[in-house]
Amino acid sequence: MTKIKVLFVCLGNICRSPTAEGVFRSKVVSAEFDSKVFVDSAGTGDWHIGRPPDKRAQEFAAQAGYDLSSLVGRQVSSKDFAEFDYIIAMDNENLNNLEKMRPDNYQGHLGLLLNFDQSLPLDEVPDPYTMGEPAFRNAITLIERGCQGLLDFIQQTHFSDLAEG
Repeated sequence: MTKIKVLFVCLGNICRSPTAEGVFRSKVVSAEFDSKVFVDSAGTGDWHIGRPPDKRAQEFAAQAGYDLSSLVGRQVSSKDFAEFDYIIAMDNENLNNLEKMRPDNYQGHLGLLLNFDQSLPLDEVPDPYTMGEPAFRNAITLIERGCQGLLDFIQQTHFSDLAEG
């Protein structure tokens, strides 16, 4: 079976997208889908290539039970559209940048993370980079909700036969 590949994208790949990668990976492991789902993250900008996630993102993620310490920033590339089934942006600005990069033949899902939780009153995860602790905690809460909705969607779409069996 081919793995389902999910890429989370924000601006610099140091706050929101690595947090989403860590949260989603944890949920995938808990659901015992780690052999069926591959998770990664990237940024549309190139400022933080090769660098670890922001220390505050790591700290607040760790407090919530997620380990981001092994992650390294990278920039999204056109190759990602050939590789990933789901390319998930944290906000509309990054989604617009990804839409400009998207090849005409891309058959995967390109969209916003929070669209996977219709009960939320917003569709973007605000960038906490220039804000304080409450913004980082809020980002984690929103990301957890979006990631759960995404996992539910992937499970129903790709693994429903496993849940029934």
